[in-house]
Amino acid sequence: MEQESPDLEQLLQPAPLEPLGHPDAGLEAVVSEESEGARGEEGPGDSTMTENNFWLKKIEISVSEAEKRTGRNAMNMQETYTAYLIETRSVEHIDGPSVLTDSLWRRYSEFELLRNYLLVYYPHIVVPPLPEKRAEFVWHKLSADNMDPDFVERRRIGLENFLLRVASHPILCRDKIFYLFLTQEGNWKEIVNETGFQLKADSRLKALNATFRVKNPDKRFTELKHYSDELQSVISHLLRVRARVADRLYGVYKVHGNYGRVFSEWSAIEKEMGDGLQSAGHHMDVYASSIDDILEDEEHYADQLKEYLFYAEALRAVCRKHELMQYDLEMVAQDLASKKQQCEELATGTVRTFSLKGMTTKLFGQETPEQREARIKVLEEQISEGEQQLKSKNLEGREFVKNAWADIERFKEQKNRDLKEALISYAVMQISMCKKGIQVWTNAKECFSKM
Repeated sequence: MEQESPDLEQLLQPAPLEPLGHPDAGLEAVVSEESEGARGEEGPGDSTMTENNFWLKKIEISVSEAEKRTGRNAMNMQETYTAYLIETRSVEHIDGPSVLTDSLWRRYSEFELLRNYLLVYYPHIVVPPLPEKRAEFVWHKLSADNMDPDFVERRRIGLENFLLRVASHPILCRDKIFYLFLTQEGNWKEIVNETGFQLKADSRLKALNATFRVKNPDKRFTELKHYSDELQSVISHLLRVRARVADRLYGVYKVHGNYGRVFSEWSAIEKEMGDGLQSAGHHMDVYASSIDDILEDEEHYADQLKEYLFYAEALRAVCRKHELMQYDLEMVAQDLASKKQQCEELATGTVRTFSLKGMTTKLFGQETPEQREARIKVLEEQISEGEQQLKSKNLEGREFVKNAWADIERFKEQKNRDLKEALISYAVMQISMCKKGIQVWTNAKECFSKM
């Protein structure tokens, strides 16, 4: 009858990082069911496709157009919004030339719905972020209006990049809801809502409670969370600096337009120097007007940095899910330890800690042997269930750590590659800009020399 007290420290230690297997192991078992098409009624957990949807590796996905529209919202109030045309085009077709597979229109809110669904059903994955809904880190000549044509165009590019990120992910690309997002315009939202993903989403309050109350957090995920905070801080600061530089650079370039005006006015009163001054003024005007295209190109690199600014939150989402699972594990272990202690006290007749039951026993006398045996039997059943639950939680946690860390390693490689390319390209663009400035002044010098 005597039960051993569990070693909580051992139970709650983070799972060691085991050699990583394929993160989507077991998905192949579902493929045969999906090969009949995407018409089945399977739940999201079974929503994988390879044989029937091998085209995910053989198609081009693009968000080719943005269109301003008006309509009624859920409150039956008229609103203005932007719709985006998604086109999927086959790369390899039996007849040779590529053909349009599907085209449909989606609102930004539908992209948000898709991403929220992916966050719930793939909590171990660093889900690609969406582009900003409203412009951030803008310099003064850039509109912050979310209906501004330039902003809409940059968001169109960002939404296309989001779809390409999902389509190139080894697990997310297989999801049936994502497949239907690209191919079925009609009742897609109803299909997503039928999955019940909103009910399975963890509440923010519960996640916050787990963050503060978890006793044995995994050091790797704690460090990852700190890294994501620092990454967000660094990129935010970099974008603010870039916005300030863009403001000042715009002013410097536009001031050069005054050179052009002054040289043109000066040329009107000079006979021998007139042609040279007029030509130099023209070069200054060209130089002043070039800044608009330069800063427009810079926005492309700023948007690449913003993507990883938003990726930081995706990393934190994985860390929060792990904290929540660890907290649940600790609560199960704590409840199991409590029940084992109660069972031991009943079996030995000794009470280790103060309790209401102990006071009741002293006031009203001991339980009969039959009552005590019945209570012990109930506790033993609860202990057995608790041990099974604890084992299940441990296995679930280990599987989460294995899959999450596999995807985090994939993300790190992607991040290093993308940011390296973006920063090199930005530096090359700055060098090119400076060379054009040198060329303008070289041309002006030649004009002055010919006077």
